[in-house]
Amino acid sequence: MPRGFGAFPALEVLDLTYNNLSEKSLPGNFFCLDTLRALYLGDNDFEVLPPEIGKLKNLQILCLRENDLVTLPKEVGDLPRLRELHIQGNRLTVLPPEIGNLDLVGSKQVFRGENNPWVTPIADQYQVGVSHVFDYIRSETYRFLYGRHIAADAPPPNKPADKSKKISRMG
Repeated sequence: MPRGFGAFPALEVLDLTYNNLSEKSLPGNFFCLDTLRALYLGDNDFEVLPPEIGKLKNLQILCLRENDLVTLPKEVGDLPRLRELHIQGNRLTVLPPEIGNLDLVGSKQVFRGENNPWVTPIADQYQVGVSHVFDYIRSETYRFLYGRHIAADAPPPNKPADKSKKISRMG
């Protein structure tokens, strides 16, 4: 990976899928790519995503599928143009309420969150449909439960023993 991104001032699509990257792999100026419209970080080793992701105001597609994410930063909810969010196959149990700021429900939007160990209320809403998930995470009830969940500081779900068994890596 290049040391800096200054040489790519008009970069619109960046695909770093399948690179064994983690949050420690990203250079400090990574989130200064203001022309970036699509960022593919799937099938890597991220457990957390830096809050600086919120600086990518032109981002329309964010693919984080099949990592080891245990949390999403609330700053993802600050991406006004985001129309696709792929977070399936991680270790997420809750979503920050700020995700409810996003317009990810509709025929031209995509939200993929399956294969995560969601807390029961989110899992139940997901069974009914994505729009129900977003209605729920926008509610005061969810904000209260989210706050309690975070305050409890429960250990994250265990990592999968064998990454080759991840859905996207199956042949």
